[in-house]
Amino acid sequence: MYQFSRAIYRELAPKISPPPPGVDAARNHAAVLRACEAVITRLATDRHYFAHPARTLFGDIRAYFPMSAQSYVMRVVVRYVGCAERYVAEHPLEGYTAVSGAPPRCRATTRKGAACQRVPLAHNGYCPSHQHLAETEDRELAAA
Repeated sequence: MYQFSRAIYRELAPKISPPPPGVDAARNHAAVLRACEAVITRLATDRHYFAHPARTLFGDIRAYFPMSAQSYVMRVVVRYVGCAERYVAEHPLEGYTAVSGAPPRCRATTRKGAACQRVPLAHNGYCPSHQHLAETEDRELAAA
């Protein structure tokens, strides 16, 4: 998954503004890279609750670029985050495992309040025993 965040950073690195005098020269580059990695990590581990990853990343990094480069930055972010979203949608278990190092777990909790330890189905993040929760979420979203 980190190939997406690194690709975003590599394409945007030449346009990053230099920091003010007296500040570490690599500060802005490090901040952009951290923001890219954070968004890709969250996309892979929590995609069901991450509504606008491209907008989030652009908001996090836009201050590190001059005004003349803002539209370019937005296009790059939208393109690569879109690719990452498609990859995670097609390979949710591999994406999660690549970032966290552990297999994904069901989003539900047991009756005792502990997290369910079963592997979820790819399309909604719930294991077969907790599919009824996904149906409830769908109805609540439709009613809102």
